[in-house]
Amino acid sequence: MTSRRTFLLGTGAAAAGTLVPATATAQGTEPETRTARPDAGRDRFTLAVIPDTQYLFDRDRGNAEPLDAALRHLVDRTAADNIVFTAHLGDLTENGLKGEIEDVGRSFRALDRRRVGYSVLAGNHDLDARTDDQRGRTPYLDEFGPRRFRDSPTFRGASPDGYNSYHVFRAAGREWLVLALDWRMSDKGFAWTRDVLARNPKLPVVLTTHEFVHAGDAGEAELSDYGRRLWEGLVKDHDQIFLTLNGHFWPPARTVLTNAAGNDVHVHITNYQDRYYGGSAMIRLYEFDLARNTIDVRTYSPWLLGKSSLNALERKEVELTGDADRFSVPIDFERRFAGFAPVPPRPERPVRQLLVPGTVAYWRADSLKDLSGNGNDLRQVGAVTATAEHHRDSPSRASRFFGKEGYLSTVDNAPMNRLTFERGYTVEAFIKLPAGFDHPWCGLLTKLAPGAAAGKTGDDPKEPIATLNVAGGGGLQWAVFPKGRNEMSTNWGHEMAYGTWWHVAVVNDGRRTKLYVEGAELLRNPSTPATGIATAGDPWLVGAYAYDRVVEKSFHGWIGEMRVVDRALPVDRFLTGR
Repeated sequence: MTSRRTFLLGTGAAAAGTLVPATATAQGTEPETRTARPDAGRDRFTLAVIPDTQYLFDRDRGNAEPLDAALRHLVDRTAADNIVFTAHLGDLTENGLKGEIEDVGRSFRALDRRRVGYSVLAGNHDLDARTDDQRGRTPYLDEFGPRRFRDSPTFRGASPDGYNSYHVFRAAGREWLVLALDWRMSDKGFAWTRDVLARNPKLPVVLTTHEFVHAGDAGEAELSDYGRRLWEGLVKDHDQIFLTLNGHFWPPARTVLTNAAGNDVHVHITNYQDRYYGGSAMIRLYEFDLARNTIDVRTYSPWLLGKSSLNALERKEVELTGDADRFSVPIDFERRFAGFAPVPPRPERPVRQLLVPGTVAYWRADSLKDLSGNGNDLRQVGAVTATAEHHRDSPSRASRFFGKEGYLSTVDNAPMNRLTFERGYTVEAFIKLPAGFDHPWCGLLTKLAPGAAAGKTGDDPKEPIATLNVAGGGGLQWAVFPKGRNEMSTNWGHEMAYGTWWHVAVVNDGRRTKLYVEGAELLRNPSTPATGIATAGDPWLVGAYAYDRVVEKSFHGWIGEMRVVDRALPVDRFLTGR
């Protein structure tokens, strides 16, 4: 079969390179892209984390400049990194003295002025470490109590004592909750926190506190004594909590614990106060990518990044790239959150909603009838099995499985057999290839007649007049003899994963043709004019490829509903209805 193709599908390998922080330039300066608000609709967003800064605010031995630089950096990068929230993990100061607390409070005014969503919490160095959240008034509470956050866009409330708080931010089209919990919660604190979760039962939760885990002998995070109390009394039984962040101990570490619902809880400790310059106000960015089901984590010092020259020690600290500092966390967000916030399946859509103007044929898996009413009905040849498998955006809830031996064909008198589509066309289908797919060049939609039957002599005139194929590796090929051209016009797709449903579309605007997968335009779409489709009146085959009017290869996999329209449809009018 491949010998009839005049060229191969191209492949390539991506070059691997060193990741540089998004803020870095060749000179080490920071481009400023100021904005007051992140984009709550993007499916990529960033949660910024600031661990212990205590040595920067230690009587007369500290220096606020590194933290000031980090906070300016986060404000300046709001748009570029879509930073939706910032969380400090406690131990803002070394001694919890009024002057120290007021100094760090002044630094955080950079976020207050811009109404940036952020949280802080008390560490053992910010107050009397022997007390819990019922300790009463302290310089910390005076500076960072609920009154400070009354104008915050994310603050939603605090415990009556003021030491525990929660924030809600919006990102990726949904709300997320951040718990900022005291160094030592009392029974009242635990009760308040459980009540917050009960009142927000569908929100995924990031828990921040000062102490939870520490690095064990093997380098993997382990629960501390207080951490075990927090795990047993709160985290384990609340499936909403999927990520915990704490400081206090060093070095950094991480692990994955399993909660009572059998789901993963990602547990991370980050603290760099033991490193040069009290940690140089290191920040850690948790870059959520819901399209990739991944959180990418990186750690660096904006203060050092912004310096024009660095000393020998600083050069080692600009960005940390160890396994505990720079890594990726795979999370299937939809599956992980299904227990408390399931994504409701899209309801079936009636046929009438899909019959856009110009619909030539519309086929669903539960019938051989053309549901457009145009008479382009199908007949079955060989074994084709109805199944309940379907793409999540499919208007119907069914498909057909083609097992290499059967296919469908338009009936002999179908009007579509004679159409030339001179004003354009759109062909859509939902497809899924089985695991281990090994049946390349099988057809999804193919004209039985060869090019020669329409008077074509260019390329291989025994090839079908038009065919949408699945090539090796799951790539698409749309090859057509246009009405006014002797040679074929061919579009190529990329390799698509097996075992996954895909929406595919071929769209011609009357002159040029483009391939789309999941609504995304593909690269290898020719600029060569291709007006209409030549015809010889023969049927169209669904789920098969023909050569010189001989059906050579049936499809292998699932085909959901399919629609043919005699004009170019915009992406937002595809069957997916997004």
